[in-house]
Amino acid sequence: MAEDPQRNFRSAYYEKVGFRGVEEKKSLEILLKDNPLDVEKLSTFSQRFPLPSMYRIHVWKVLLGILPPHSDSHPLVARYRQEQYTDLRAALLAMRFVHAATPYTELYLRMHQLENQQLPRRSELTQPEGEEDEDFLAIAKAMEEIVDDPVDCYWLIRCFVNQFNHKFGDSIPHLPKSLEHFLSQEDSRLLAHLKATGSLVMLPYSLWFRRCFAGCLPESSLQRVWDKVISGSCKILVFVAVEFLLSYKIMLMGMSRPEAIVNFLSNMPQENTDAIVTKAIDLWHKYCGTPMHSV
Repeated sequence: MAEDPQRNFRSAYYEKVGFRGVEEKKSLEILLKDNPLDVEKLSTFSQRFPLPSMYRIHVWKVLLGILPPHSDSHPLVARYRQEQYTDLRAALLAMRFVHAATPYTELYLRMHQLENQQLPRRSELTQPEGEEDEDFLAIAKAMEEIVDDPVDCYWLIRCFVNQFNHKFGDSIPHLPKSLEHFLSQEDSRLLAHLKATGSLVMLPYSLWFRRCFAGCLPESSLQRVWDKVISGSCKILVFVAVEFLLSYKIMLMGMSRPEAIVNFLSNMPQENTDAIVTKAIDLWHKYCGTPMHSV
């Protein structure tokens, strides 16, 4: 797919006058008319552009394999997903792992555990969850803010977590080193300060990289980051973290205790997050390039 200078000019003009995404929306609508859907093209689109909110959940479902590429099968598959959800919930109710008033996020976790044959003993249900379960619950709580339908919500959480662990599980431990590298390129003074205060090794990497910023970013910003993760990039998480550090540089430079720095970064202010995510995506494209075909 060759770059079209005229199209780029129009896109730049639309963005300048406040109509960012006019052409992108039309392009996505054309892609969604394909039968079967071209998953690779949808993935590339999601890497290059923000998904329009009206199509986001549908595209996520296709990219996560919840719906197949053949559009004619979507109603049938959706019914199977609904039936499987109902059966899982009924089984958990019968075994008394959940009850009618169980919060949905906990229900989703137990359903996920049942499908993976990882249900704990009932005597252990009151004990603290493991780190993996806490990560799942954080992602579930964030997804609940984005998706209204419980059936859709469960499948999106389950497939998001499964895909993320399967695709990126081996990469996650290396992301802090990537953050250090890119921060050294952008602001070596800030990096030196974080190292000198002993904060670098204590940054909230689990919140950023294992929970994909769930519980850290508001819904409007988080879903734009998840567009990139779901379509195949965990590196975007590094650039969101880098941009957070750069955006609050003055405040961080004024802190000398690592506990204060970590506490601040673990409870980020909720304002300006859309601008921070936009800068992070620009930074990601700057270092990783703009995908043309697949990522």
